[in-house]
Amino acid sequence: MLYALTALLAFQLLGELLVRLLSLPLPGPLAGMLLLLAALLALGRVPQALERAAGGLLQHMMLLFIPAITGVMLHFDRIAAEWLPFLVAGVVGAAITLMATAWTLQWLLRGTQGERPDETERRQ
Repeated sequence: MLYALTALLAFQLLGELLVRLLSLPLPGPLAGMLLLLAALLALGRVPQALERAAGGLLQHMMLLFIPAITGVMLHFDRIAAEWLPFLVAGVVGAAITLMATAWTLQWLLRGTQGERPDETERRQ
């Protein structure tokens, strides 16, 4: 598990370096995640240790948001003054996420399931 966490941090560092060297307009961790995706696609599988480490991190993801939420609360006065853009961004972002998730699920299910018997009975 230590090697997997080291690999995750190494890809994040590599992403940070790439963003700074090329002056890319995106966060370094995102670039690192894209590099990790490319490496996993090239490998053709997810190593078991990396899968376990990532699963452990995902189970406790809410703990990873606590520092960000605390940082936002330091600027509570600004949020109170500009609440409408925050509200609109939150609602629109949630709607886009919901639509993208529904579309992805529909796309994935289209290829994996045939027609169910209850659908055939309704058509008759």
